[in-house]
Amino acid sequence: MARVVVDVMPKPEILDPQGQAVAGALGRLGFDGVGGVRQGKHFELEVDDDVDDETLSRIAEGFLANPVIEEWTVRRVEA
Repeated sequence: MARVVVDVMPKPEILDPQGQAVAGALGRLGFDGVGGVRQGKHFELEVDDDVDDETLSRIAEGFLANPVIEEWTVRRVEA
């Protein structure tokens, strides 16, 4: 089995109200120096070794992310 990580984030031009709320809360709690926050999704998949990168990309684009408003990265990681 292989471990794959897919990180999904809103595209930079998309408003991120959850990230803005976190950034505001950090300032109110006294955490200075944080200029902005973007909130996304993190998926960890365990896949058979023979699952190829094209299939992983199709999973990310077609199921885990909304390609209209999100961008994503797919990477294999050591177990």
